Amino acid sequence: MDQHIPGTMLADRSVIRVAGEDVRGFLQGLVTADTALLTPDAPAWSALLSPQGKVLFDFILWADGDAVLIDAEATQAEALTKRLLLYRLRRKITLQPDDIKVHWSPTGDQGVPDPRLAALGRRWLAPASEPATGWHTHRLSLGVCEGVAELGAGETLWLECNARELNGVSFTKGCYVGQENTARMHHRSKVNRRLVVAPFTEPSNRTRTAYPERGLMIELRRIEALGDALIPTWLAAALAESDPSAA
Repeated sequence: MDQHIPGTMLADRSVIRVAGEDVRGFLQGLVTADTALLTPDAPAWSALLSPQGKVLFDFILWADGDAVLIDAEATQAEALTKRLLLYRLRRKITLQPDDIKVHWSPTGDQGVPDPRLAALGRRWLAPASEPATGWHTHRLSLGVCEGVAELGAGETLWLECNARELNGVSFTKGCYVGQENTARMHHRSKVNRRLVVAPFTEPSNRTRTAYPERGLMIELRRIEALGDALIPTWLAAALAESDPSAA
């Protein structure tokens, strides 16, 4: 057969298996998502923050029986594992690379909707296949940022990464690393900057990373100075809610 089947594997993602004793309880006190709500059909975008509420790593959590699978940026998987191990103490918990791979499709019925935004497409875990094409362009077109290059490593407050709007944080689960400042910002509506996708121009001190080949860049801008940034519907609604004059 000559029929071409498009690839679905996201080659820049890796999976870490967290297994052992009370895995969800272990992660619950560390990450921004509510691990009690994880099911095979309901993964969660989440992050590990600094005590000041700045994002160190972002990832998607998947339920797998008593274990939890962390769908993480491949280049950061080892560093994330080492950081989580610092919190393990004497818990009987293991963190190991898993051979399973992350897959994506913009349409279809395989997998589940991306937990951040349904328009991102479908996501699932399965054995390796041909790499997908079009994921990064599709994600950026929807104004969704991810990974250390875009979010920074300990540089950007989690709510400035649009975590509330993209379902990346629970305000009811209780304490986790960085929770105090994150909750304070939320309840006082003090998210003064936003991480946005914008047309490529000369980089400045607010630029996180640039994709000149795509004509785009990621910037952390004050909400009163978003300028020519891409403002998708989900972000426009949030800006209008916090400040009607910003809509």
